[in-house]
Amino acid sequence: MRSNPIVGQGTSLHQWQASRHLAEVPNIDILELVPPGSRAVIVAPHPDDEVLGCGGLLQLLANAGRDLQLISVTDGSASHPGSARWPVERLSVVRPQESAEALRRLGLPMHRLKWLRGGFSDTQVAAQEHALSDFIESHLRPGDVVFTTWCEDGHGDHEAVGRASLAAARRIGATCHELPVWTWHWAAPEDAGVPWHRARKIALTPAQVARKRHAVHAFASQLEGDPDAGLAPVLAPYVIDRLLQPFEVVFL
Repeated sequence: MRSNPIVGQGTSLHQWQASRHLAEVPNIDILELVPPGSRAVIVAPHPDDEVLGCGGLLQLLANAGRDLQLISVTDGSASHPGSARWPVERLSVVRPQESAEALRRLGLPMHRLKWLRGGFSDTQVAAQEHALSDFIESHLRPGDVVFTTWCEDGHGDHEAVGRASLAAARRIGATCHELPVWTWHWAAPEDAGVPWHRARKIALTPAQVARKRHAVHAFASQLEGDPDAGLAPVLAPYVIDRLLQPFEVVFL
């Protein structure tokens, strides 16, 4: 993992929109990645990563009637360290509720969506990586198509979840694709460390982007900081804007 790359406001949306590398990423149909009869499994480090990383992808898969399995690895309760307004006890209850509302706003069929909570410790996933990989494997089937955070995404939990998911998928005979989330913050647009050769774009319509934006705004705890604790919002406007382009990127 890179040394503390998620600082400041990061790379701007304008810089990404001017990126030659990003402009040259080819499109791919998500229904080719998850063919009929296959199940899509989304492994999210925290409640909100499934929407931030692949809220559009989820809409497309749900609309096509694909089976969906969501695994939330942690409850996200460490997002506001030292905050009296957002203590761990409150966040452990609120953040999964926010995720449920966000998924509803995406229009997912909640009666058919299988959703597992992993119960692993927020910010400490790397220390539990082997147990997590076994947990993920126990809920996978051969032929599943797994989507998870990139194992070099710059956040310790995201990277550990990526590695654990890749290992579990390999053992069970599933396919695993990675999603950049915090990469959009720290990476330079022409960064050679980003695996552009593996990148593919999933195109989204304006309506799908709008629905994703509506879903992101269900995460009230992440939209608020705590000035008394010196905490800025996790999902500041410039963070959200980077994640609401008319496409999502997967690394194959």
